[in-house]
Amino acid sequence: MAAAAPSTGNEPVIEADPELTNEESDSTLGDDVIPPNVKFEVDDCEEPWTFQEKFDVVHARYLAAAVKDWPRLTAQAFQFTKPGGYTEFQDYDLEYYSEDGTLGEERPNAVPISKWITTLLQASRDFQRDPCPGPKLEGWMRDAGFADVQATRYKIPIGPWPKDKHLKTVGAWNLVQIEEGLEAFTLRLFTQTLGWRTEEVQVLLADVRKNLRDPKVHAQFDL
Repeated sequence: MAAAAPSTGNEPVIEADPELTNEESDSTLGDDVIPPNVKFEVDDCEEPWTFQEKFDVVHARYLAAAVKDWPRLTAQAFQFTKPGGYTEFQDYDLEYYSEDGTLGEERPNAVPISKWITTLLQASRDFQRDPCPGPKLEGWMRDAGFADVQATRYKIPIGPWPKDKHLKTVGAWNLVQIEEGLEAFTLRLFTQTLGWRTEEVQVLLADVRKNLRDPKVHAQFDL
């Protein structure tokens, strides 16, 4: 994660608009609690930004394997951040690892995980989308012209295996979100980029789910 003062995402841009009605806002998200002076604009962050004003805050997160040109994205974020404003990128390094060797390729219960994540990351790179932007964010932001850049690394466990109570909870929830998104992460890259059959992918993912739940496998990645 990197943040700086004086960047955006694929997510909606929120702008104050005192003339927008609640009904107009509601048409975007279907939520009747949106303040009446807020509007949402959905756009492609990799296209030229066409906003008519700069922003006090630009925030982007979880764009791993989604952005083709990160330097251009951070440069546009800098261009549209007001002087003295604040920009924050939060993103992953999706390279799974363990600090105790339990994710080593020689361990049978870790082989499906290693095979899956290694193949997934390479397929994403073949698709020209960086799956591990996190460690590079600080450099990209400095190159774009941001000042006072601060980068923070967080280790995120996968599963409730840590002894620390807080990390155990984080790991449990992380495992839930990974399992729920596993097919969405995998199917297109494996079938359309690598040419796997859907049935082959499902067999591998069944083993990945099983092994990620194994408390003896201490997998984690960085945010």
